[in-house]
Amino acid sequence: MKHMMKRSLFGAAMATAVALPSVAQEKISAVVIDGYPARALWVEEFTNFFIPEVNRRLAETGNFEMEWQENYGGSIVKPRGVLEGIQLGLGDIGIVTTIFHSSKLPSQGIAGSTPFVSSDARAVAKAVDEIAREFPAMNNEFKAQNQVYLATGVVLDTYQVFCSSEVSSVADLEGKKIAGAGVNLRYLEGIKDAAGVRGGLTDFYNMVQTGLTDCAMLWPEAASTFKIAEVAPFMLEADLGAVNTKTVTVNADYWAGLPDEVKEVLQAVAIDYRDHVAGIAMDLAQASRNTYVEQGGTIVELSDEDRAAWANGMPNIAKEWAETLNNSGEPGTEMLAAYLGKLSDAGFDGVRDWTAE
Repeated sequence: MKHMMKRSLFGAAMATAVALPSVAQEKISAVVIDGYPARALWVEEFTNFFIPEVNRRLAETGNFEMEWQENYGGSIVKPRGVLEGIQLGLGDIGIVTTIFHSSKLPSQGIAGSTPFVSSDARAVAKAVDEIAREFPAMNNEFKAQNQVYLATGVVLDTYQVFCSSEVSSVADLEGKKIAGAGVNLRYLEGIKDAAGVRGGLTDFYNMVQTGLTDCAMLWPEAASTFKIAEVAPFMLEADLGAVNTKTVTVNADYWAGLPDEVKEVLQAVAIDYRDHVAGIAMDLAQASRNTYVEQGGTIVELSDEDRAAWANGMPNIAKEWAETLNNSGEPGTEMLAAYLGKLSDAGFDGVRDWTAE
């Protein structure tokens, strides 16, 4: 009788267990795209930091699991094609190189339009991202491209000039063809007969090697990664400044279908990724200079007098940037003052006051 009762109780318990609804973990697919190769700093850290951190935070509740599909190095889009790729839904999440899209994303040019202010990637990344959250312009621009802005990225401590022949002053750049990307080509406008040639990071080696250009503007970490010393063994240490060039965005249609918990995790991790990548950029700064020298490069420091002359000889591209936004109905002048104020509060005052006439 006791055995029968035990069996009955056991059967009832099992029936109850079967009847209870089970909570299944929802799996969410995410296609990540960038046209740059996996060895590029920001791409590598998206794999090594962003994705594992999102996974870790979602695992704390166990409600959702991301199924990541990473596509880099041109498998879906080229470096210039990430913005359009995310817009069209070729990828769900992407790292947009914003300097390629000055007409569609003009507000993203804020750091690039204020050279000779700060060579601290962490300070610039934080200041630009805060501007994006305090003023609607950056979000509005990405919204027009069917995207949701997550965070700004700064992957370079400062632009320098790498040349195939010896340089030690601004005068040595006169008459040279210099490769650059986006707004930094305007840095050359005050240098006599210097000609800017548009290109991308993956193009610079060949551009200098073939003689298409004499020099290229890039940063030491990229120079060591892409072995620029082989073709441009002379670095003019001008400290043109750190620039925001990367922004993590999400396709707006994909974003609309995400659960709030996943959205919150992506937003939070994007900010941590911003600081993480900027921190690595600064950690690599000196080591990259050393690597460049080990690869055969020579570094010559530009004098303070030459830096000031270069900065003051340029057109005021910062005010032009602000006026462009003003004319489109955005508070460009206020954004410029707020941005420079944030950097000043962080201890960085420029060689030139870009808010002055």
